[in-house]
Amino acid sequence: MAPVTDTEHENSLHDQQEHPSGGGRRAAGADPVKREQILDGAKRVFMRSSFDAASMNDITREAGVSKGTLYVYFENKEDLFTALIARERNIIVNSVKQSLNGNEPVEEALHAFGVKLVTSITSDYTIRAMRTVLGVIDRMPRLAQRFFTATPENGYTVLKAYFDQQVSAGTLSIEDTETAAKQFIDLAMAGMFKGRLFGMCDSVSDESIEKNVRSAIRVFLAAYGKEAGAK
Repeated sequence: MAPVTDTEHENSLHDQQEHPSGGGRRAAGADPVKREQILDGAKRVFMRSSFDAASMNDITREAGVSKGTLYVYFENKEDLFTALIARERNIIVNSVKQSLNGNEPVEEALHAFGVKLVTSITSDYTIRAMRTVLGVIDRMPRLAQRFFTATPENGYTVLKAYFDQQVSAGTLSIEDTETAAKQFIDLAMAGMFKGRLFGMCDSVSDESIEKNVRSAIRVFLAAYGKEAGAK
């Protein structure tokens, strides 16, 4: 299918203004295909440049839209960056949630969850996004706040909900599932996340992630497994 051109989209917006009843047409700024097109272009720009260096003009050119169309969807660069982070975070969260939705033993579920989460968090895109936020946090604290609260769900909340279920089922013995979720994720990322964030290593291998996650599971179940709770 041929992509929707910017001219076609703007004509559609004009028609919507001329005919408010719409006949099924979308309101201005409500076309999900156009929104994704802009976000895809913005992602490529932010991957090449810092937040400060990237401009809305760069993004319009990369996304193939006019500046007028861009501002219909996003108020400013901060708004666009936050929306992009929210989209990418939702992709990660939906992926790791699938690891915890089956009937696999706890150890297998935690392994799948841990590998997916650590791989995503230590990826080039996620690390660059976090560096971007840290680089402007003193003069743009609102951006940092929006970065960490862009979506109601994250790795911690998803894992906490899973632990709550397992505690109810009697497979885990945990008094504070929120703290336990943070502990497992920190164990799974031990030595990797900060190394990537501060440029001490360019990447982490699949073998290293596997080793970290396996070790995290052993430590975690020693503290919170059914047998540990029976002691």
